[in-house]
Amino acid sequence: FRRLVNLHITLLLYRIYIYLTPLPEHTNELFRGVLGDNTWVLSSLCSNLMHYLGLSHHLLALNFIIGSFGKKSAWSSAQVNVTDTDFDGVEVRVFEGPAKPGEPLKRSVVYIHGGGWALASAKIRYYDELCTAMAEELNAVIVSIEYRLVPKVYFPEQIHDVVRATKYFLQPEVLQKYSVDPGRIGVSGDSAGGNLAAALGQQFSQDANLKNKLKVQALIYPVLQALDFNTPSYQQNVNTPILPRYVMVKYWVDYFKGNYDFVPAMIVNNHTSLDVEEAAPLRARLNWMSLLPESITKNYEPVVQATGNTRIVQEIPQLLDARAAPLIADQEVLQHLPKTYILTCEHDVLRDDGIMYAKRLERAGVEVTLDHFEDGFHGCMIFTSWPTNFSVGIRTRNSYIKWLDQNL
Repeated sequence: FRRLVNLHITLLLYRIYIYLTPLPEHTNELFRGVLGDNTWVLSSLCSNLMHYLGLSHHLLALNFIIGSFGKKSAWSSAQVNVTDTDFDGVEVRVFEGPAKPGEPLKRSVVYIHGGGWALASAKIRYYDELCTAMAEELNAVIVSIEYRLVPKVYFPEQIHDVVRATKYFLQPEVLQKYSVDPGRIGVSGDSAGGNLAAALGQQFSQDANLKNKLKVQALIYPVLQALDFNTPSYQQNVNTPILPRYVMVKYWVDYFKGNYDFVPAMIVNNHTSLDVEEAAPLRARLNWMSLLPESITKNYEPVVQATGNTRIVQEIPQLLDARAAPLIADQEVLQHLPKTYILTCEHDVLRDDGIMYAKRLERAGVEVTLDHFEDGFHGCMIFTSWPTNFSVGIRTRNSYIKWLDQNL
């Protein structure tokens, strides 16, 4: 009982801390709005309490709470036809936009939702509304993939799901069924969905048996590496609401079914210290002093430990797998990728992942558009309707859809 009381006190203090944490100047209104009734924080606290009491895994509990606030059944309007089906055993929600006059075949986007590989759904309100808007404004078919989540499955099963569903969709008879132009198909995703979209793009670019190639990829504040948790954006936004550094590191550990005891060591880069031989060949690909402009690096210093915990990478070798961390892929892989759009936000620990990937792609000869929002925060693009209809959410969504309209 005493331990339970101590836990409640700790959670209460954490909630007070969240309210009192100084917020970035340009995002005060945004974050105060999101935290107005502290829904996200309270949901996290409740799920952690349920985990502590042995009632449910904290991610299952949190996802249940998220779903209860906004699951939408498939519905159709005059402009967009929405159906739930499965592609080779993987659940998908398909949004069929109106045909464009004079164009019998539609373009298409395979969309992969975010949520740390563990949360959210293609069927919650935020993603349903995003994909509906994309289908209507682009006169397109949007395939939103309902991939399996942690803790039911772990890496690389999420990648297998999105690859399997997309390969099924790319079959000529399936494209014909949905009246999709095989030469105008893109892949996109936000956050962990951006990670999966990038991994899918790299895999498809190397698949000689794939007849229909992707025309574009569009990555929204993607998470792309787990080697360095002290890039300038991780240092700058270490305690920023929505996605503080500690939470992002825990998502990585969850994705790999790792040990939470490793989290403090990973936060200070002990898992990629100089004595970790497995990480040595990859450090050059993640040298942010050469990949980021001075306006980003400022006075931040790299955190490179001489000695660390060699056990971490030995027990979680997935940390160094390019399928999990597309930013560290070989240059030969990158040069075959399609035209790319990357959206980044200033107040986001993942900002530099996206900027570094854009630079590596440019060096590989890929045409890249880097769309940076100074007042953006992680997750903002799906906050476009009341009560979370924030200006930066609407602007990021409009900019993203405009790029797709012009390039797909």
